[in-house]
Amino acid sequence: MLAYARDRRRYLLFGRPRQVDPATRRHRAGALLESLLTLGPTFIKLGQLLSTRPDVLPPEYIDELAALQDEVPPAAWPEAKTVLEDELGPVEDHFDEFDTDAISGASLGQVYRARVDGQPVAVKIRRPNIEDLVEADLRVVRWSLPILLYFVDESRSFSLENLADEFAKTIREEMDYVREAAMLTEIRENFADDDRFVIPSVVESHSGPRVLTMEYIPGTKINDVAALDRKGIDRSRVAENLQRSYLQMIVDDGVFHADPHPGNLAVTDDGAIIFYDFGMSGRVDEFVQGKIVEFYIAVANQDIDAILDALIEIGTLSPEADRAVMAEVMELAIQDARGQDIEQYRVQQIVGQIEDSIYEFPFRLPKNLALVLRVATVVEGVCVTLDEDFDFIATATDYLTEQGYREESIRQYVAETGDQIRRSGESLTRIAPKTERTLDRLERDNLYVRIGVEDSEGVFDQLARRLVYGMLLTMSLFSMGVLYALEAPEASVVAAVFSAVVLVQLYRSFREPRSLQAKPQFTRQNLRQRRREE
Repeated sequence: MLAYARDRRRYLLFGRPRQVDPATRRHRAGALLESLLTLGPTFIKLGQLLSTRPDVLPPEYIDELAALQDEVPPAAWPEAKTVLEDELGPVEDHFDEFDTDAISGASLGQVYRARVDGQPVAVKIRRPNIEDLVEADLRVVRWSLPILLYFVDESRSFSLENLADEFAKTIREEMDYVREAAMLTEIRENFADDDRFVIPSVVESHSGPRVLTMEYIPGTKINDVAALDRKGIDRSRVAENLQRSYLQMIVDDGVFHADPHPGNLAVTDDGAIIFYDFGMSGRVDEFVQGKIVEFYIAVANQDIDAILDALIEIGTLSPEADRAVMAEVMELAIQDARGQDIEQYRVQQIVGQIEDSIYEFPFRLPKNLALVLRVATVVEGVCVTLDEDFDFIATATDYLTEQGYREESIRQYVAETGDQIRRSGESLTRIAPKTERTLDRLERDNLYVRIGVEDSEGVFDQLARRLVYGMLLTMSLFSMGVLYALEAPEASVVAAVFSAVVLVQLYRSFREPRSLQAKPQFTRQNLRQRRREE
């Protein structure tokens, strides 16, 4: 926190705001990562959440925290057994077999293999006494927040306050295995008729708030390319199916698996994709779904105005942002990410450029949209591991076309164009009489023009203050000279002190960030500079 505050204000409690170089931010991010790992489970989760929030942290922090793995040594079996038996009863009464060696360990829970009625199952058990530890850590986060808010601007302050509330809600949800079972079941039903995907079923009789028992489905880890090749699995097809599954979850179903790293994805011998661990899952409302579709279609069509409109309507981009500058950002992002063919560009690069601009402005990022952005980049990375030539945008475009979204967009465009033509025709019929009335008033010298000037940045106030300070300084200097000539030393000293005070105020008016200089923007020049530094 101290380093973050020091990076934003030169002398911590006072002084002008400042920006540090990328190397310093990378050093800070590495130190933060080590601290989070040392502090334990809650802060590991906090780091994972921060890695999805480019509206809060600079890109260097996002890159560093994105590598944060939720893997910690499992708790001792006697402690885990206590939780299991408190929830279900004696192990011997509920399971035919139970392997006491955990097959995976995470910050909030650990997984064991067992058998129920002869069928293999995976049993996920919440870590012993994790509730008290999480609540204590959440208190630390809440107490720390007001201190951190002092050093950030109003927009990022809003994001940080939302982040704290979101984090507390998210980590409590992830500890609630009843919710995870419900989300898993809902997503499983959405893919029930699609044999390209396998989602384990929940054994409800052996599950509760702290224990989740699921069907055990073995498979090959999705990024084990050599093993997939040995089994003759078409990796390109797997990559395409994976991308389509997330498009369906986000665009059509509105509920999605939000942690698609390779540890939670596997492939059966038939090439079907297996999904594990639904503790991190999210929902997207219909409005956001529609805007995501509009955004994808606009990117595929290279329609910069439509991209900006979608971002504004979804709440990511401020309507007051410099639209021309943002258009340049989008154009550069698409040009940099595009290959020889219009479809050959990577969504990960586009999202990376957008995340950079979000930090620079900064923007406010809705919770589930942040998860969607992160899911898109992680899934694209997995797909590229499977197939180096995988084209995310081409797959997304094909999916949207097959589902009728692009056709619907064209129909909507045609309808809107027809409405505009109709309104233009109506306007033309009203122009002639209005023009005639205006010319009549002009001929009678009865035409007045009223002009209103918006000054949300207080430029005119600033100019007025400088003018007044300048006049006072001139008068005081003149008075000081006259008084000194009249041999009135005490009065001339008073005039000199007054002149010094006015001079300081005049100097400060030019040094204030909100002076006549333009507000810092994400321009083409500093984009080139950032790339040279990288």
